[in-house]
Amino acid sequence: MTVHHLDCGTMCPLGGRALMGGGGRLLGLLSAHCLLIEGADGLVLVDTGFGADDVARPKERLGRRFLATVRPRLSPARTALHQVRALGYDPRDVRAVVLTHLDVDHAGGLADFPHADVHVLADELRAARAGATFNERDRYRPAQWAHGPRWVEHRPDAATEDWYGFRAVPVLPKAGTDVLLVPLAGHTRGHSGVAVRTGDRWLLHAGDAYFNHADIAPGSPRRPAGLTAFQRLLAVDNPARLQNLDRLRALQRTRSADVRIICAHDPAYLTA
Repeated sequence: MTVHHLDCGTMCPLGGRALMGGGGRLLGLLSAHCLLIEGADGLVLVDTGFGADDVARPKERLGRRFLATVRPRLSPARTALHQVRALGYDPRDVRAVVLTHLDVDHAGGLADFPHADVHVLADELRAARAGATFNERDRYRPAQWAHGPRWVEHRPDAATEDWYGFRAVPVLPKAGTDVLLVPLAGHTRGHSGVAVRTGDRWLLHAGDAYFNHADIAPGSPRRPAGLTAFQRLLAVDNPARLQNLDRLRALQRTRSADVRIICAHDPAYLTA
């Protein structure tokens, strides 16, 4: 199985070193790390980043608050749609989209792949539709799924498969492709990691369960204080987020030979 790592949206929030660590930059630098999997039954896309309509109508699709805070550098060339074509595929070849969650920077490209089944945890879709809190009304953008995706909802209580101590839901069992949803609630109500078998190892896309590689690095490295506060601010259930973060740290510490863990927004994972 071939897995392509795509950056489907660069974001440059104010904060620099306090946000992402490193040198004394004024701006932080965040990626929108998506995966394109060449499976036995077509292509599978893990998250979509920003879509073509987001680039064309950012104020309408993303909202002024998001644009001012996150400062995305929007470009048609960054969209998953463009990158799928650049790899020689037709967008119709994407048979499934598997979402870590429905935040604006993860689900913007859904309309670019209208023929794909869209797999998501049921709790996440319910939260996005309900918009029960200001946080949730601000982070989800119904315009991004107004085209009527072919939702395939998965229930967390159906996560019966034991995957390195985590519960997991097989997503595409009929396609002969090992893709699992791994519930990691906290950042959002239905946030999930996506585990992909790559030969004799696994790749876990942990979405926004953490934002910086220092969060799960061995030992106690200095973590960017601004980013820690930012993650706490965004979380709908911070204790659950921290509990799952501890579990990811343990997985990184004990099973790094078997599982490579990445997150969505640390550009270091795109070059490692």
